[in-house]
Amino acid sequence: MSENPNDTSNPVLTFEGKKYLINELSNDIKESIKGLQIAETQLKMHEDTLKLLSISRNFLANQLREKLKILE
Repeated sequence: MSENPNDTSNPVLTFEGKKYLINELSNDIKESIKGLQIAETQLKMHEDTLKLLSISRNFLANQLREKLKILE
């Protein structure tokens, strides 16, 4: 899903290879578009959070590995 940022007076939605003039869509469809945009934003945020958690986990595992080497 993408919108044409060049024409703000008559934005275009591209969805599954088809183009739609957003101003000509029903309010129900516009609400669905907003919902999808919010879901995509939330997914991106959570993907970023997962990346940060993975980096943190790896750092902590490396820290633990180094501390346990002292005991060997």
